[in-house]
Amino acid sequence: MPEIPGTTTTTRPTRTGRTRPRVASAVAAMSLAALALTGCATDRVSPSEARADALENPAGSTGGDGKAAKAGSAGRNAAGAKVPVDCEKTKCIALTFDGGPGKATPALLDILKKEKVHATFFLLGKNHVLKYPETVRRLAAEGHEVANHTWTHERLDTLDKDAIREELGRTQDAIAELTGRKPTLMRPPQGRTNDDVTAVSKELGLSQVLWSTTAKDFSTTDSALIAERTLDQAGRDGIILLHDIYDGTVPAVPAIITELKKRGYTLVTVTELLHPAQPVPGAVYDQ
Repeated sequence: MPEIPGTTTTTRPTRTGRTRPRVASAVAAMSLAALALTGCATDRVSPSEARADALENPAGSTGGDGKAAKAGSAGRNAAGAKVPVDCEKTKCIALTFDGGPGKATPALLDILKKEKVHATFFLLGKNHVLKYPETVRRLAAEGHEVANHTWTHERLDTLDKDAIREELGRTQDAIAELTGRKPTLMRPPQGRTNDDVTAVSKELGLSQVLWSTTAKDFSTTDSALIAERTLDQAGRDGIILLHDIYDGTVPAVPAIITELKKRGYTLVTVTELLHPAQPVPGAVYDQ
């Protein structure tokens, strides 16, 4: 993405060890505006930058057509049924789950209900949304944020635009049929994105959400280890990635929530973490 005149940038390592530009929050409005106009997939916006943008330049929180994106993703909580947490003043962290729903998702929902926590669920269409329609309805009814994780978990950066549109669009339609709302958030499989993914995401009204914390729960069934890895990486404005389809994950969630609350965190959805910013279609959100 071209450098924005008059801004200062720093670099930080990515999860692959590379560096990428980060724009200071004082110029976050310019960064988001440029992203909306160019669709550049390599520029990423942190929750704190998005909030600063919304506070300093409300027009910067709109889509490329100048219209504000609708808050939330296919859930009552996400749609604004309750007053969002002010994460500028509150120590927030977002809890997200990929790959479901699955057979363990109802048990996870019981835990979240008991703890009075809402999460963001990035759902797979084929073999998940279609297999567990009642769970999808329950997710939305209980105020969780229902988001898109593609139809078959194909890496989007390896596909052409038509195939990307198929992967995301089919899941959009399947979720909307069950909940009455199309998601406004998506997570690309493996966190892989490019300009084509960004362009199609923008076309479909989807913001891209990455993560700052991963327990790699696909690699272990040890619930204590999953909790330890998650808590070791947890930080303010973080986005936790877990999977409700792996055997060790759901049993780890009570310990994760308990310890995060003990550390003073308020657990929120991704949209709440960004508030008062509204997710910008095509934008890539990462800590």
